[in-house]
Amino acid sequence: MKLKMSREVDLGKEPVRHLLFILAVPSITSQVVNALYNMVDRMYIGHIAEVGSTALTGVGVCFPIIMIVSAFAALMGMGGAPRASISMGKKDNETAEKIMGNCFAALIVVALLLTTAVLLFREPLLYLFGASENTIVYADKYIRIYAIGTIFVQLTLGMNAFISAQGFSKISMLTVIIGAVTNIVLDPIFIFGLGMGVEGAALATILSQALSAAWAVKFLSGKNTILRLKKKNFRIKPSILLPCVALGVAPFTMQATESILVLCFNSSLLKYGGDLAVGAMTILSSVMQFAMLPLQGLTQGGQPIISYNYGARNADRVKQAFKLQTICAFGYATILWAAIQLVPSAFVAIFTNDPQLSEITQWALRVYMAGVLLMGLQISCQQSFIAFGNSKISAFLAVFRKIVLLIPLIFILPSFMTDKVLAVFLAEPIADIIAVMTTVTLFALEFKKIMKDLRSDPNPSESLSRS
Repeated sequence: MKLKMSREVDLGKEPVRHLLFILAVPSITSQVVNALYNMVDRMYIGHIAEVGSTALTGVGVCFPIIMIVSAFAALMGMGGAPRASISMGKKDNETAEKIMGNCFAALIVVALLLTTAVLLFREPLLYLFGASENTIVYADKYIRIYAIGTIFVQLTLGMNAFISAQGFSKISMLTVIIGAVTNIVLDPIFIFGLGMGVEGAALATILSQALSAAWAVKFLSGKNTILRLKKKNFRIKPSILLPCVALGVAPFTMQATESILVLCFNSSLLKYGGDLAVGAMTILSSVMQFAMLPLQGLTQGGQPIISYNYGARNADRVKQAFKLQTICAFGYATILWAAIQLVPSAFVAIFTNDPQLSEITQWALRVYMAGVLLMGLQISCQQSFIAFGNSKISAFLAVFRKIVLLIPLIFILPSFMTDKVLAVFLAEPIADIIAVMTTVTLFALEFKKIMKDLRSDPNPSESLSRS
């Protein structure tokens, strides 16, 4: 099959610095816009007359379920897209299209299963994640409608990864912006204009996601894409899909475990510090998640470059792309760390003006994000493992930081310290530092082997696929 080049970029020839810039900027923009429109969604709900705060709490209870739904999209999209890029680098677009077609079909199947599960078990799930008798009615109204639109969420997030993987950065960015703008416009109309309240917010969200999904699928079915969705590739084959699922375990775990972390942090902080400490944790996690978006966008922009040239066995471009990505990631993390240590009040003021909550959150933010200085290295190396198609190490690292290190530390550290609340917050930087040391060590060893392998045989071969 003859290789067609993207009309935006040539992943195998254009200067790496230029490629990273034009791929990362739209990716970062997409991440930030997506986060912002979720925040605007909550802002509207919080201003519903008389019941705003209770309704907002109810919708907040739905967040872990929403994260799990998004995690399944990452399982297919972030697992399949790097493998498609590697195949493109080998000039094997036919295999890349089979990968994309299998992932498309799998996303639909998973969406149907998730929709059924959420609708059947929504009430016990909502109580598990913190709903009360006061908030369950709002949580239930929101999640019932959101669950119906699960298929749109899956297709938007999952298939947009394949758009980015081909180098169509602007199209990928537009997928997110179309949904974000639509949601921001529809929210006040449905919530206030039509008096639908929480149900209006959920309806606006799924209609926005439906529009984004239609945009992504239409593009991937059209003439302007390199890889095209074809019915013949929709038949799921284990030999094609399972390696994608294995590679997607890492991003899936990173997203899905967020709901578990929320439970662990909140239960410990409620025990030792009460509602004030839990309120501080809500702000800390919000700052951390939002601050990490540029790093995620940067590495998502770098992934197609690394994967494509890895498949093409171009060692110099792989090394150059990783080096530039890591320098940018570490530079951003350093600036972020300095800003938090010097002016934590600037970050806290975004979320609260309560004097007591602000005071505890400011010192807690310095502690909680003390290790963020090194997170640029962590994310760059971990995402590069995914770009190389190395499913085993990427999955191990995803589990290692959160499950093996962070969750046990949340419960163990308070046993050895007088200040129990400080001990809980310290779990995060300690886990970060140990995880970074482990990741960088493993990556240095693996990267040396990869460079040696690429330079020893410049011809593409199937041996490059690591599963």
